[in-house]
Order: sequence, then structure tokens, then C-alpha cells
Amino acid sequence: MSDKRKNKRAPLDIYLNKYMGGVPYMSRAADISQEGLSLARLLEPQHEAKRIGLQFQLPGSEEIIYAEGEVVREWAELGAKRERSGVRFTLLTDRHRKMIDAYVDRHGNEN
Repeated sequence: MSDKRKNKRAPLDIYLNKYMGGVPYMSRAADISQEGLSLARLLEPQHEAKRIGLQFQLPGSEEIIYAEGEVVREWAELGAKRERSGVRFTLLTDRHRKMIDAYVDRHGNEN
């Protein structure tokens, strides 16, 4: 499979709130870019929601980031029996976007 990522990504191993239909579910992030992040499904029902809300803190920061996103990719990791999704940010304040950009610049890798 080819990797279509165009942006620098940074590892991000945090738990966060993923809102679907106004209900928060715990999810786990694997990495983040200026455009979005990769999530692992933990304890949440099967759903068809493509638009989600996100609430999280970057490591080393006490500020909570609120964002909206769209699930643009879903896949299962073979052997690990985990479901993952790629989320593209659709609504983010300028302040939070700058925080994410700075985090990715400091910790990111070119893909």
C-alpha cells in the first residue's frame, strides 16, 4: 500500500475524547500532523459517524484543544485486532492550529 501522506507527522501517544452524536468516547492517538491525526478505537459502539468532535492536550501543555474533524480513512491492523481511523481537522481555532504546528515541527518526521 502506498503512503499518501503529504505532511510532516509527529508521534502522539495520548488518550483523548472523541465525540460522536454529542457523546464522548475515549480514543487513543498514534500520531498528529497539521492536517489531522490517527486514532485507535478503544471502547465505543460501531458507528457510521464521519463528523466527530475532539478534545485533547498535547504533551507538555495544560491547554485543552477543541477541534472538529472528519473521518477520512478507516482500517484494521492485522494481527493486532485493532481498528484505526484517520481524521482530518475541519474546525480548529488559529491558536490551537499554531500549537499543533509547533508540536509537529518539534517532534515530527518527514513521511
